[in-house]
Amino acid sequence: MLKIEDSITRLAWNTEHHFLHIQAQHEFMRAWAIQFELGYTDLRLIQFALQLAQPQQTELLAKLTAAYQQVYQYEYAFVAGGLEGFNQQFGGQMAEYEQAEKQLLAVLDQIKSVSAE
Repeated sequence: MLKIEDSITRLAWNTEHHFLHIQAQHEFMRAWAIQFELGYTDLRLIQFALQLAQPQQTELLAKLTAAYQQVYQYEYAFVAGGLEGFNQQFGGQMAEYEQAEKQLLAVLDQIKSVSAE
């Protein structure tokens, strides 16, 4: 498998810190948006590596994509509308957001284990 440990680490860091940022009700900042975009690039690299892996990691790829999409909806709401926009759309769903965050982190841990083999 391609060397993707750095991408896994960065995406995990983004996922955790973005959740904590929003949970603490911190305002939007430009660096957050840049991290969001770079996180998407890391996701795509990880997906590519899973597609090329021998044996193929289609189940893990599907889990990653589904878990990322769950987190993405929350992060995108924050990027698109700032804290106010996030709170209007998802303010009452912090427990669900946290569950999505933890699921993505768990999948990234699984991928890290497979990529180390």
